[in-house]
Amino acid sequence: MSALPEDRAAPVLTAHRAGLIGCSSCGRVWPVTESHCHRCGAQLVPPDRRGLQAVWAWLIAGMIAYIPANLFPMMRTQTFAGLAGNSEATIVGGIIELMHYGSYDIAIIVFVASLVVPIGKFIAIAWLAIVAGRPATVEQAHTRLKVYEVVEFIGRWSMIDVFVVAILSALVQLGFVASIHPGPAAVCFALSVAFTMLSAQSFDARLIWRGLPLRSRST
Repeated sequence: MSALPEDRAAPVLTAHRAGLIGCSSCGRVWPVTESHCHRCGAQLVPPDRRGLQAVWAWLIAGMIAYIPANLFPMMRTQTFAGLAGNSEATIVGGIIELMHYGSYDIAIIVFVASLVVPIGKFIAIAWLAIVAGRPATVEQAHTRLKVYEVVEFIGRWSMIDVFVVAILSALVQLGFVASIHPGPAAVCFALSVAFTMLSAQSFDARLIWRGLPLRSRST
């Protein structure tokens, strides 16, 4: 059989147009007349752009917490009870110091995890919240889904700075000789990551497919 012309492609049938609703907990699809999922018992809630308010709220909170995370010191080092001086390092200052001592590989890892990834997540979530539910082609919808999956995947790796400070604080406790303590930026950074993860989890991925056209057309 010959393939159909581009402008006569089969309609893009979504669950919404088929009168179905997907469970956000287990993924099972049910008729829209059902109110609860018979598999996991969760309440069936149709996708709604009003739910993006929670996405924006958590995202803005994460962006606000990210500002002091870069301004305040991430780690404080005390030597000989302060007699030999104390040192404080911010995220950017720590990256510069690592490069000064030749640890370029570690500096790159910290730079990517502490600056590139958080800022990239802010931009990606904001973009998804703006385009969610808006008209899109199938290719554009798949692109949005891939961006969402990347944001979900890298969310767990955004706490590398906090992990490093926590490990050093636990290991380098030599009493009078030397000690390392987390700075206020560690708390702000952890809050920023947590708020950003909550923002990504509040995003209803079903809105990605809500704006698909009824029929695929050639551009």
